[in-house]
Amino acid sequence: MSMSFNQYMKDSIQPMRDDLTSIGFQELMTPEEVETTLPTAKGTALVVVNSVCGCAAGQCRPGVAQALQNEITPDHLFTVFAGQEKEATAKAREYFAPYPPSSPSIALMKDGELVHFIERHAVEDRSAAEIAAELKDVFNRLCQ
Repeated sequence: MSMSFNQYMKDSIQPMRDDLTSIGFQELMTPEEVETTLPTAKGTALVVVNSVCGCAAGQCRPGVAQALQNEITPDHLFTVFAGQEKEATAKAREYFAPYPPSSPSIALMKDGELVHFIERHAVEDRSAAEIAAELKDVFNRLCQ
C-alpha cells in the first residue's frame, strides 16, 4: 500500500487537531484568516500554537482543556498548527512579539493585543494542572 507523506501527516495529526477543535477552537489555516481574525477579535481570544510534540500532548492541550472548565473564559478560541500550516503559524507569531517562536505556546489577546503568553519552556516543565491553574488565574483577571 502506498500513501503520500502529506496524507500520512494529515491522518496522523488529526487527533491532535481534534483535541482543540472538539472543545470549541477554530483553526486558522491561512495567513489571511489569521490577519482578518486576530487583530479584529473583540474581547479576549485564546490562541494555541499546537504541535506534535509530547509536551503539547501531555501538558499543553490537556491544560488548556482543563482551564476552559473555569467559570470565566475567553470570548474566542483560535489555534494554528506549527509545522503544518506554516504560513498561518508564522503570521500568528507576528502578533506575539516580543516573544520568539515556540511551539506549543499559548497566547491571550484582548482586543487584538497580546496580554499574556506562555512559551514552550513554561509548558514542558509543568503539569497540565499547573498550566490550567495559570490560565484560570489569567482568565479571572483579564477576561471580565
